[in-house]
Amino acid sequence: MRIESSGLSANGKKLVFLFMTIFLLLFPHYAPFGNHVIQEHTLIQKVFNLYFFIANQTLGMIHESGHGICYILHCPEFITAINGTVFQVAFPLGVAYYYLYKNNKFAYFIALFFVGFSLSYTAWYISTAHEGLFIPAYKSFLGVDGKHDFNYILDTMGLLAYDGVISIIIKIGAYMIMVRSVIGIFFEAFKT
Repeated sequence: MRIESSGLSANGKKLVFLFMTIFLLLFPHYAPFGNHVIQEHTLIQKVFNLYFFIANQTLGMIHESGHGICYILHCPEFITAINGTVFQVAFPLGVAYYYLYKNNKFAYFIALFFVGFSLSYTAWYISTAHEGLFIPAYKSFLGVDGKHDFNYILDTMGLLAYDGVISIIIKIGAYMIMVRSVIGIFFEAFKT
């Protein structure tokens, strides 16, 4: 088995492609956010729950660090509110850019997939903006009552009534990015 420059063998890349494809196909059904939260006690549900827990905690920490930077720099409230999501999307985008710059397209597409994953979570978050300015502790990443970023952002911009439409547009874009990433992973895994 030959090891390639990206650190994965050809078979390893094919296995990653298979995993990412299955994940993408099951994602709409098993995502723990959205209009339909599935509570199955299957192995697949448990794997998705573990994955989402790890991914959401990681993206949550990056999201909150975006707010934290603004607390340190005393940014205006609007910038502070939006900066969490900017960090949450910019971090995997920066990783994708790094791998593209290093000419490692396989890793680039994996990182790009996480840009789509982050945007899909953001789409769900936007869709809940109409629920009110404050998020109760049990729904909060930090476990404390807090402001709903997108309620504030969209209300400030006069777009709160359109949270559903904005959410759908972002969700479609997120899925397009994830599909494009899996297609890219396919071509990288099966190129001769």
